[in-house]
Amino acid sequence: MPKKLLSGNEAFAWGFRDHGGHFASAYPGTPSSEILETLGGFKEDLYAEWAPNEKAAVEAAFGASLAGARALAAMKHVGLNVAADPLFVIAYTGVNGGLVIITADDPSMHSSQNEQDNRNYAPFAKVPLLEPSEPQEAYDFVGLGLELSERYDVPVLIRSTTRLSHGKAIVNTLPERQRVPRKEIDLRWNKYVMMPLNAKRRRVDLAERLRKLKEFAERTEINKIEWGDKRVGIISSGPAYLYAKEAFPEASFLKLGITFPFPEELVKRFAKEILDAGGEIYVVEELDPFLELRVKALGIPCKGKELLPEIGELTPETVSYTHLRAHETEADLVCRLLLEK
Repeated sequence: MPKKLLSGNEAFAWGFRDHGGHFASAYPGTPSSEILETLGGFKEDLYAEWAPNEKAAVEAAFGASLAGARALAAMKHVGLNVAADPLFVIAYTGVNGGLVIITADDPSMHSSQNEQDNRNYAPFAKVPLLEPSEPQEAYDFVGLGLELSERYDVPVLIRSTTRLSHGKAIVNTLPERQRVPRKEIDLRWNKYVMMPLNAKRRRVDLAERLRKLKEFAERTEINKIEWGDKRVGIISSGPAYLYAKEAFPEASFLKLGITFPFPEELVKRFAKEILDAGGEIYVVEELDPFLELRVKALGIPCKGKELLPEIGELTPETVSYTHLRAHETEADLVCRLLLEK
């Protein structure tokens, strides 16, 4: 397969192109801007346009999906606030052509006014969430997201972070662009017009689609167990997985690529092995305790934000120091990390 040196943002763009994408729209904002900039260079293969705002970008991509095209919308994390209105409705209506929405979070606020964790939008809007950890997965997960969108009739949210968006790595790409034919235009009013009568029916349908997606999350290869020393079991996702892997290469890992719907049975199976061996379970993630709260809701004892900061980016050093800093408050830990930088 052809190899390319790509940033995460470039990998998202190449992944969309190579997996048969037709239409892309975005509003610029670091750390997401390079996605559409790269897509704009593929003029012979697809159509890409800047939108006046993020809401318009999602609505334009949804319109392309209704017309049967594979579509993408991209924005930084705060932009999803602007696009939340159509996102919540599209979850009910479903799609025609595959639709992926990329949200680029900015831990440590390198170029942002806040530090929100947009994984929370997935259960709020009831849409599946993919979390690539490095550029190869960014490339692959766009293709997977389009496939899941069409298979389960739902928009797919993909979460990036600054380090993934701007970090570079060798990416194995497809030998050539997949030629995915556009579907016939779909204008069923009872599917796409969310008046209360239709919305009530689509809400029930959405619950069934999420049930099937949960079954997928339990068996997919992008949610995988990597057995090592069972005295330490680490549950992680996104770039945080790579930090933990570098800090504790001998540990056992549950690496999650789809984090909503949450794969409860897989987590239980991993936790049982660790706890039966007398080990401890740690959850390593950036910003909110999104995974940690779901693990604890299953009655599984684990350690997470009492050892790791809820503010700012993680690093391999941050993760490796957790066992030495368990006695520190979060404020003490953040101050120490800032001083060390």
